[in-house]
Amino acid sequence: MEKRVILAIVLSFLVMVLYQMIFMKPKPQAESPVQVGTPAQAVESSPALPPAAAEAQPEVRQEEVPAVEAPLPEEARAESERQVVVESSLYRAVWSNRGASLRSWKLKEHLDEGGEGLELVSRRAGEVGRYPFFLDTQEAELDRTANNGLFIPSMSQISLDDGETGELKFYYSDGKNVRIEKIFVFIGGTYHFDVLINVWKDGRKVEPRIIWGPGIGNPVLTSKRQQFGAGSGVAILAADKVYRINERKYKPESNAFNFASWAAYEDNYMTALFITAPQQGTALFLKEVRDEAAADYYLSVSAPRKAFMGPKEFDRLRAFGHESKKLINFGFFGAIAEILLISIKAIHKAVPNWGFAIIILTFLIKIVFFPLTYSSTKSMAKMQELQPKIKALRARYKKAKQDINQRRQMNEEMMKLYKEHGINPAGGCLPILIQIPVFWGFFRMLVVAVEFRHSPFILWIKDLSVHDPYYVTPILMGATQFISQKMTPTSADPSQAKMMLIMPVVMTIFFMNFQSGLVLYWLTNNVLQIGQQCIMNRMMAKKKRESHGKRKK
Repeated sequence: MEKRVILAIVLSFLVMVLYQMIFMKPKPQAESPVQVGTPAQAVESSPALPPAAAEAQPEVRQEEVPAVEAPLPEEARAESERQVVVESSLYRAVWSNRGASLRSWKLKEHLDEGGEGLELVSRRAGEVGRYPFFLDTQEAELDRTANNGLFIPSMSQISLDDGETGELKFYYSDGKNVRIEKIFVFIGGTYHFDVLINVWKDGRKVEPRIIWGPGIGNPVLTSKRQQFGAGSGVAILAADKVYRINERKYKPESNAFNFASWAAYEDNYMTALFITAPQQGTALFLKEVRDEAAADYYLSVSAPRKAFMGPKEFDRLRAFGHESKKLINFGFFGAIAEILLISIKAIHKAVPNWGFAIIILTFLIKIVFFPLTYSSTKSMAKMQELQPKIKALRARYKKAKQDINQRRQMNEEMMKLYKEHGINPAGGCLPILIQIPVFWGFFRMLVVAVEFRHSPFILWIKDLSVHDPYYVTPILMGATQFISQKMTPTSADPSQAKMMLIMPVVMTIFFMNFQSGLVLYWLTNNVLQIGQQCIMNRMMAKKKRESHGKRKK
């Protein structure tokens, strides 16, 4: 029985530590009905993505675009390059009329490591000369015209109050056979906006794709090392399932998707999300090799209807709709993680410190699970008292491992012994297994919730989303786990008990680089467990004394 409990605890910790590697692995192409094509290796080594990679990209499902007759366009192009600033309470966006492309999208409520507004457009875009909202039409000449032409903007600047709507239209015509318009409709106080892109060539409408990249934002190496689960990649909702591919796990044979409802470039906390017609979009994840040690990554999406660029805040994504809340990777027990996030946000409204909110929610969970914990501890204590009789029974049936009849007789007598003493063999293990989904959900919630990013606790902990810079909380966590373990009744033999004392050391090493918010949760859980164990030990001792008193009478 004790071995099962040990196995359950060890496996739960191991699964949590390796969770992202196991559950975030991209599906092989053979298993995915929505991945199509196998792009040639030329995509990885191509010096210029849209033109050079056009023939190497996998064929994706494109709907037939009906011919649209259009009159011969009059020439319409700007004389010089200029920028249009769109400002709201949440962000400051800078658009250029060259290619009607996005040059900057800086968040106001989320800051970078330097204390400036967080930038979602990578500085690499300026270095390679390829910006978000560039077009890919699979025609090299048309792409050059669309991405280098000087569009005429409808506005020179837009400033939006919350709830106010503003439209920005870019128009271009070469006066011969090409007309292009890009229309963006922004709403103040939100991160999302409408997108409409029209391209005509030779009087026929062309269906373009838009490009996002390279990457998202400008992550600092030290910050990436401090954040557990940090990494960038794409997420695609295709055929009602979310597929994720991390940049580090890019595979050219698994980079194309049909039947997409949305596609996003994301990191742990931020996203650039593009909404297409439900299950009618296509998406490509592309890699452009710079040198042996570095590469640029792009997302190519069939013409989107809407875009969302900002933090993956649960409430905003849920209000936005389009199943966009699935962008937050809560994991296998996502429903539990969502409930925990809603709960901790409610606590935060009353106690505006995320660290104290974690402590309060942990305390409430402990109260909820107290009956199960008490039942488990009581069962373990009874098993501990019964160990001498169990050992004597095993000694009587020494050949039980080889002799089936002896094993059967030993099991029958052991079950009879359990029944006489009112012990459920699974009583110590089952309550722990029931609690694992909640612990797991809490773990995932603390890892992915953007609310904890740059949120201070007290003293030296300035950011709950990165590890403790002085490793104080992981060491305290290991010490309290050792104390808790020594206080908890065990039915294990002395050698097994000594082996279990290694667990606090192992857990301390594991938690060294975990987010300080997660370590705070586990530390609080251990402290409460010590207090809870003291109460339970007194309750069991009192019942034991009462039981002995009745027997004497």
